[in-house]
Amino acid sequence: MTATSNAAQRLVGDFHRLFESDSQWAQAGFPLPDGSYWEYREPGAVVIVRNGWLQVSAVPYTRSHDQVQILDNAKHMYFSKERFQVPPGGRITFEINVAARTVGTRPGDLYEGYASWNLLDFETGWALDFFTGADTVATVYGRLPFPGVEVPDTGGARAFCFFHELPDLPTAQGQEHAYRITYDQGADTVEFEADGQVVDRYENVPDKIHGFTAALGLMSEIDIVDGKSVSCHGQGVIGRWSPMRVTVEEA
Repeated sequence: MTATSNAAQRLVGDFHRLFESDSQWAQAGFPLPDGSYWEYREPGAVVIVRNGWLQVSAVPYTRSHDQVQILDNAKHMYFSKERFQVPPGGRITFEINVAARTVGTRPGDLYEGYASWNLLDFETGWALDFFTGADTVATVYGRLPFPGVEVPDTGGARAFCFFHELPDLPTAQGQEHAYRITYDQGADTVEFEADGQVVDRYENVPDKIHGFTAALGLMSEIDIVDGKSVSCHGQGVIGRWSPMRVTVEEA
């Protein structure tokens, strides 16, 4: 960890410890009301750690859920074991590099399959994300009904999700992007940066977010139809993530 004045910065990675008890990451999932546990894990996934980066290949996608959209969307995902605390009235910034290759997805349809980087608050349901596909990148700003989360009734809608595709951000199969997300609790703002440029900014965040769990995942975002998942049709994704840098600034 390094510190300058009121800011502290550190790197979160150690992907080579992914399957060890001291790993900074855990296989993602949620306990369900019936006592079962839904795990975001593709049984045929191939995991490689090289030069400090994590690479996960899930080709084809096979995991699906017919009733709960959030459980159907993520196919293979890791959560940070740590919940990164936001200092009262302060700022927290997360930075990472991400690349994705897709197999069998329809051109121009990001939501068929992509690599995700997610900042999630399981106390309020907030989600701040970057989605990286073969030919499209999107930011996500939303408050979601994660299993077991009581979503606040504040702002214009209780649960919502704004997907903002970025047509002016060029991308291609396997292209690496540098992402940064900053949440300022004192100013109630969220700012998204990609490849050194601000691509989104939201003001008047209706809740005070006190911490985030980071997630790295392979996902789709295809609506369940008549009680049946249609999210797996032979397509798959290979995602790559660098270690993540976290900077905390006191008020």
